[in-house]
Amino acid sequence: MLRACCFVMLAATMAAAQQVPPNIVLIMADDLGYGGLGCYGSRIYETPRLDWLASRGLRFTDFHSNGTVCSPTRAALLTGRYQQRTGVDGVVNADPKHPYHGRGLHQSEVTFAEVLAGAGYASACVGKWHVGYDPVYNPTHQGFSRFVGFVSGNIDYQSHYDRMGTFDWWHGLEKRKEPGYATHLITRHALRFIDEAKRPFCLYVAHAAVHNPNQGPDDPPIRGPEKRPRSELSKTRPAVRAMMTALDESVGRIVARLYARGLHENTLVLFISDNGGTRENRTTGPSLRGLKGSVFEGGHRVPAIAYWPGRIKPGVTDAPAMTMDLLPTFASLAGAPLPDGHHVDGVDLTSLLLEGARPAPRPLYWQNQNRRIAAARDGRYKLVVRPQGAMLFDMVKDPGEKMDLASEYPDRVATLSAGLVAWRDQVTR
Repeated sequence: MLRACCFVMLAATMAAAQQVPPNIVLIMADDLGYGGLGCYGSRIYETPRLDWLASRGLRFTDFHSNGTVCSPTRAALLTGRYQQRTGVDGVVNADPKHPYHGRGLHQSEVTFAEVLAGAGYASACVGKWHVGYDPVYNPTHQGFSRFVGFVSGNIDYQSHYDRMGTFDWWHGLEKRKEPGYATHLITRHALRFIDEAKRPFCLYVAHAAVHNPNQGPDDPPIRGPEKRPRSELSKTRPAVRAMMTALDESVGRIVARLYARGLHENTLVLFISDNGGTRENRTTGPSLRGLKGSVFEGGHRVPAIAYWPGRIKPGVTDAPAMTMDLLPTFASLAGAPLPDGHHVDGVDLTSLLLEGARPAPRPLYWQNQNRRIAAARDGRYKLVVRPQGAMLFDMVKDPGEKMDLASEYPDRVATLSAGLVAWRDQVTR
């Protein structure tokens, strides 16, 4: 009898432990392409800490950013919706004269921070925001109790001035001078939040790296009142290598802090990127076609790693997934209900992460701000639409998109084209 009672109590304790909502640490790199990490085959950059994370977590080989540039992907990440629904379908431009400068993620949108707040989570955003310059779009109005970082597309890593010469480093709703290399500062504030946050918590670490300007920790500022000649910068390759090392070290420090505080067993760590690599940073890898801004795979297929010791089995998955899937996944793990009537386009990846179960097949879509450039994928086939015409690729046999099958399979082209038109009408209605 005593043994039976002990067994029942142990089972109840284990069940209760499994029901404790996990902490969530989401780390997003900027302009890091699919082939930029050692665990994704890079021969240029060494990323031992991220490689360690991938070897002990779930590494995605078919994960995609919603957008092919910064702002759209971030809008989709925050809302779980195709970015076209939010009105942030292009880069929120730093130039006040640009028509997209005034755009932003409206407070009527529901972010993952707001969803998690309903389950008692404290959330912080440290680093890059880039879904609205006006303070009305500030993260503190979107469910994040703490924000330290910048709101533009990129800043000088040393002086924190954006490309238009505007100082851009915020603590909440106030601009504040804070010396330090951007990657190091972002890491410092991420660690501080982990130390101070009441559990459960969600930490969104949005790095500037490896977006230009190409500046390593030892390079001088090139913007602002103390800028120095650009000729004093490191050459591009060494600078990007230094930026990548700083990013890799940041991830290592965050994971180490979780271990030091005994939080690692109940914390999901996710590492992703906002779009493909650039010609400068050479992180796309040799196998994919296109770069940042392109609807070919090089523009939106990105590295993604999910790590949760004891809960996520180490391995590799080729299940297709997108940035917008993270909000419903976070909500599911936290037991946080979505607001009544709120529509999300992403799907819950919990079963994939914890059990290896693939999500149900679904079509996926990409569309640049210029609607004449778009892509649709359903199963193994992907349609790419450009002003030059439509192209069709078999993503199982030809992930590098080298062989156009449009003339061979006109019916598939017609079906995918019709789906793309219907989707476009739905999300921009």
